[in-house]
Amino acid sequence: MLNRLKYILLLLLCFSARFAFAQYPNQQNYPGRQTPQQFNTDTGKKGNQNLTGDQEIDAERKKEEHRRDSVIFTSKFIRVTNEQLLKDSTQVLPLDTSLRNFENYNPLYQPRDPKLNLGSTGLPERDLLFQPAKTIGFDPGIHFLDAYLLTPQDIQYYRARAPYTDLTLYSGGLKEQIFKATHTQNINPQLNIGFNLNFLGSQGFYTRQNVGDMNLAVFSWYQSKSKRYNLLANLIYNNLKVPENGSIRNDSIYTATQSTYATSQGEPVRLQNSGDNVRNNGLYLKQFYYIGKIDSTKKGASVLPTQRVGYTFYYNINKFLFNQSEQDQYNAFPDYYYSANYSHDSLRVSHIQNTFSYSFYLRPKSSGVIKNEVKLDLGLVQDLYGYKQFVTDTGIINTYGRIVQIDRKQQTSFQDLTLKARAGYRFSDRILLDIDLQQVAQGRDFGNFLYDATLTLAGSRKTGRVIFEGYSQNSSPPLDYTDWISNHYIFHNSFSNQKINSVSFSYINDALQLDLKAQYYLVSDYLYFAAQPNGIDATPTQEHNPINLLKVSLGKNLTFGRWHFDNYIVYQKTDYQSTLRTPELYTYSNLYYSLLMFKVLHSTFGANVRYNTEFVAPSYAVGLGQFYNSTPDQTFSSYPIASVYLKATLIRTNLFLQYNYANQGLFSKGYYMVNRYPGPNSQLVIGVSWTFYN
Repeated sequence: MLNRLKYILLLLLCFSARFAFAQYPNQQNYPGRQTPQQFNTDTGKKGNQNLTGDQEIDAERKKEEHRRDSVIFTSKFIRVTNEQLLKDSTQVLPLDTSLRNFENYNPLYQPRDPKLNLGSTGLPERDLLFQPAKTIGFDPGIHFLDAYLLTPQDIQYYRARAPYTDLTLYSGGLKEQIFKATHTQNINPQLNIGFNLNFLGSQGFYTRQNVGDMNLAVFSWYQSKSKRYNLLANLIYNNLKVPENGSIRNDSIYTATQSTYATSQGEPVRLQNSGDNVRNNGLYLKQFYYIGKIDSTKKGASVLPTQRVGYTFYYNINKFLFNQSEQDQYNAFPDYYYSANYSHDSLRVSHIQNTFSYSFYLRPKSSGVIKNEVKLDLGLVQDLYGYKQFVTDTGIINTYGRIVQIDRKQQTSFQDLTLKARAGYRFSDRILLDIDLQQVAQGRDFGNFLYDATLTLAGSRKTGRVIFEGYSQNSSPPLDYTDWISNHYIFHNSFSNQKINSVSFSYINDALQLDLKAQYYLVSDYLYFAAQPNGIDATPTQEHNPINLLKVSLGKNLTFGRWHFDNYIVYQKTDYQSTLRTPELYTYSNLYYSLLMFKVLHSTFGANVRYNTEFVAPSYAVGLGQFYNSTPDQTFSSYPIASVYLKATLIRTNLFLQYNYANQGLFSKGYYMVNRYPGPNSQLVIGVSWTFYN
């Protein structure tokens, strides 16, 4: 409509200009002005030449050919990729503008990656299911806010023939607000730039759960005209501000017949002036160049290289800060070493990474089918680390009395050199073997390794594909297990490396919308935090006996006309249930109905339910950011948690309305996932996503 108005306005201006010039007096009366005859520079033609029929047709055709195109830009003009898709070739995918997973906006409650938390979005979290990190090398060990961080691996890169903007807002009133903005555009066909901006702000359901998170990323993708050189760049800023309330003081909030306070916001808490601040900032540059033949079967197809050299530079500053400005009246902390009323603990980790890589690809083709394809990646990674830890020392007294000063307790710098090798062999287009080897060859974490192998057997779309995977991992203990100095926690331990051996089997059938995965883990020298008997002092602990764990997951989607029923179930069983505190059973089901309303509104009505069986709940250590096994053991009743929602698409706008925890009060007044920290209450959330292509 706006475009039409612009053209109508332009047409009116043209008519106005014609009549305006008609009011000018005869230009011959103005000395120095050119006459109409002088404006005619074509002396080879007569001014009033009559055109034949063919000449008139040619003139109209010329006008049509030179007419400016009126293009309506849509998502078809936007292509998206990420670093993983660019790993072996240049692949770009269409932009996903569907409503798929639109209702699962919260990073804590993703259907296949649920997390336990302290009761509100933005607060400390941990994986609900057993999912060990497949990383080696130095690890500070502070991961209680990882779900809210933006990392270089999260960045998407675009090819945009038109500027693309997406604005998304989820609002649950003051209790929860999430805003996301993405903008990208191509400066020229080779260079794309853009940014991501995220805000998470919430008051929460209880006192002092007011979170303020900000993520900003500026990114760029450059590809040369020859398609041989690529540069991925991003600059990331994370600033997460999280209060610590030490949990509510009422441990019988759901069992008492009547609450003393009218609302949950009135419930008193153990801490009133304490909090965490995590700042994670980095610069990431990845460039690679194809030095061999570039295969591309058709225009616009993926670029398949035969050789590639690459270099990656990553500079990161990670800061963890904890502040306390109050007396610990309700025993939120186990002890103090420097001050009973004031804490200013901080850890600063600087990381410089240089990665050099060479890749070789051999892709012979026979009758259009890829066979005997060989891939070889060789890499050398240099990691330079430096960390400093500070506390506030109030024990120094001068002539003016007691003073407060920042005291550096430890400072270390070191280097790790890691060798990487990745080999792949495709026997045919249905059989693929992939081997990935990583070994720390020199430095502080010498001896760390991760060996991973995957065999894929693919059939037709109806028969599906089978994936066998196995890996062996040896990783150093995190810093907060071995050397940690703060006002409330001091650790100096010597632990063995943690070892994990795992094998898995997966069956995926896209036609049946079915995926099945069985995983077996053997964990040796398992590291975790546990409390001393009848204590709240979380202490690093190592279980030297081997731990066995079996994990089976099944996903199955059903479709009956307009009805859809998506399901995911996970079963876990371990012989050390008191140590690995995760539920044996977790399920997620989503039933929804899709239709076209008023001939323009693509709508979906649905309800989802998540449930996990009872398990021994962990506790949370304030000031350390760790979930730990407390004593005595605390097991809470577990009930299904249901939400109902409506989502719809109107032209370029996605609309969303959801009532979270709609069944609160049906089975129970509420639930716990962490000792002393009640879960979130029911709330109404409204969401809107606007998309612009110009």
